[in-house]
Amino acid sequence: MWERIKHIWNIKDLRNKILFVIGMLVVFRLAAHIPVPGVNTENLRNFIGGNQILGLLNVFSGGTMENFSVVMLGVGPYITASIIFQLLAMVIPSLEEITKEGESGQQRINMYTRLLTVPLALLQAFAMIKLLGQSQNQIIGDLNLYKYIATMITITAGTIFLMWVGELITEKNVGNGISIIIFANIVSRLPTVFQNALVNYNPSQLYTYLLFLALAIITIVGVVIISEGQRNIPINYAKQIRGNRVFGGASTHLPLRVNMAGVIPIIFAISVVLFPPMVAQFFANGAGFLAHASQFIIRAFNNQLVYAIVYFVLVFGFTYFYTAVIFHPQKIAENLQRQGAFVPGIRPGKQTEEYLQKTMNHLLFPGALFLGIIAILPLVVQAFTGSQSLAIGGTSLLIVVSVAIETTKQIESQVKMHEYDR
Repeated sequence: MWERIKHIWNIKDLRNKILFVIGMLVVFRLAAHIPVPGVNTENLRNFIGGNQILGLLNVFSGGTMENFSVVMLGVGPYITASIIFQLLAMVIPSLEEITKEGESGQQRINMYTRLLTVPLALLQAFAMIKLLGQSQNQIIGDLNLYKYIATMITITAGTIFLMWVGELITEKNVGNGISIIIFANIVSRLPTVFQNALVNYNPSQLYTYLLFLALAIITIVGVVIISEGQRNIPINYAKQIRGNRVFGGASTHLPLRVNMAGVIPIIFAISVVLFPPMVAQFFANGAGFLAHASQFIIRAFNNQLVYAIVYFVLVFGFTYFYTAVIFHPQKIAENLQRQGAFVPGIRPGKQTEEYLQKTMNHLLFPGALFLGIIAILPLVVQAFTGSQSLAIGGTSLLIVVSVAIETTKQIESQVKMHEYDR
């Protein structure tokens, strides 16, 4: 392993990219400790500690929420905007046509996503300030209109900054920038988690700690299995005779992964499953039908069975959804046909497209099912132990392992490209 790390470090271009990513993460973590003025952070920590939804958001924000940092919203608004446009592209023909324009179309969609992120961040900042202002913990003092607007703009600017940092990281081709930022958020909490575990250790909780260890091992093994699993579709190239020479006739394979979507379904599912109770808490202290509906939603999502079912369905559904976004059997079939390649026993063109889609659907079902089970496994263990940290820790571990695998693969591909260039 050390030889491999040394080999990667000796590649100047790749070393510079990795150092750049690390530098961006350091800048991000420094920004995470810059608080917005006028907030009682001690009361805020106590309030978040007693709220399961805000506690989970705080974990995925790397503690920025309990510090009321300028980047407290993280990349949540950007992820929400991405989900909205990917859904719209499936129902609005004009957006669907843009997505088919290749790289230029993707750049336009990215631009629309960035623009939508701004109002979503402003709205979420307003909701968060209003929610904390309504609490009885005296978290936020009286804000006049100027301070209210200034605070919202500051928090929104923090989200835009993280969005920019994420895109800079993605451009280096050593991992998905947004996923790496979430990864850094979770990892930054590990020292605090271990410290609390040691300080609050009780011999009577040894069973809980052993369960958490077993859960961690099962999660790591499960994520590795579904990330590495693939089916190789045989591909043959037709022979072409030019003069006295014969070209083509080679055989290769097309790898179809069990989980092409990677960690994105988990991130999307968490963003969506936290949205209803988060909005409901904003209206829960009011009166009338809206307040009763909000309280019902909060109670429903605090029910572990309801939360687990919704979480499982979202992970399962987003695995199919995001795979449909990134996997295009029609384009693959067209490229194979242009290159004189074909799947043995399958006619080129439409039949190849249908075969690839059918094969991908067969692979997706066990992949999505397994990913959904791994996602809710911590909630099942929590039901037996009553420990909230297990649910949060298991979900965090799922994201950390998936992002680590994805980043490692991209670094390995960079190493192979460098070896080919030589």
